Amino acid sequence: MRTAAPSSDDRWDLRRRYIRIVQEHDNGMVEFEFAVGEPGLFVEMVMPRAQFDDFCATQGVQPTVGRLPGQEQGSAGHEWDWSLRDARERHFRREP
Repeated sequence: MRTAAPSSDDRWDLRRRYIRIVQEHDNGMVEFEFAVGEPGLFVEMVMPRAQFDDFCATQGVQPTVGRLPGQEQGSAGHEWDWSLRDARERHFRREP
């Protein structure tokens, strides 16, 4: 029995690249999220502005600013809706 190939909407298109700038630091570093195929699965990166601009040109992306919206508290995805930045700022920082 043959099954139909999944539609292109069901597959990740690895040609699509996403970059979201999270923060531009005073020291010239750019903190951003980079994803291939699926914007919700990303790596967090930091690099100097010149290298960031080269990276964007090489990857063929147009940077956007801001992060994806978070999951609603209490939802199934909420428990996993965090980044290393969130962990650093909320969970591991010890306030005096």
